[in-house]
Amino acid sequence: MITVVSDTHGRDGHRLTGRTLEAVREADHVLHAGDFNTVTVLDAFEREAETFHGVTGNNDTHEVRERLPARRTVDFGGVRIAIVHGHEHTDTALAMYGKQENADLVVVGHSHRPEFRTVGDVPVLNPGSHAEPRRYRPAHAELERDPLRGRLVQPDGTELSRFEV
Repeated sequence: MITVVSDTHGRDGHRLTGRTLEAVREADHVLHAGDFNTVTVLDAFEREAETFHGVTGNNDTHEVRERLPARRTVDFGGVRIAIVHGHEHTDTALAMYGKQENADLVVVGHSHRPEFRTVGDVPVLNPGSHAEPRRYRPAHAELERDPLRGRLVQPDGTELSRFEV
């Protein structure tokens, strides 16, 4: 399983609870689409995850920016996932980024809105924010491969939606 989170906006720890914490601990890979805020939060995620891949967001400190790229593409046995926070990306730019990276899926954060959608013909996943949902529901995403599919889930375990890429 691949667990996808974003927009933690923490100071002292990962702020993971319930099913979100379980999903991070159970995952083979954890992806974070930025806005940890501090290196303490980044360290907490790295301790919880078996394999961790993150990018920076617009609210991350200099120390976080020194350790993580602004964007990255990871390959999981032939499934390519491009990750970016998204604060500097229009829908057109996200679609172009996905095509440039030959990605099967683009993961984006920033809006805190959990959703799966297609931009042009590029699948885009925003896991929402597990800790700072703002006007949306708190959420994370859980992905499976062969075929690539997933679900958006709240920390209390409530499933918001399922999708297939």
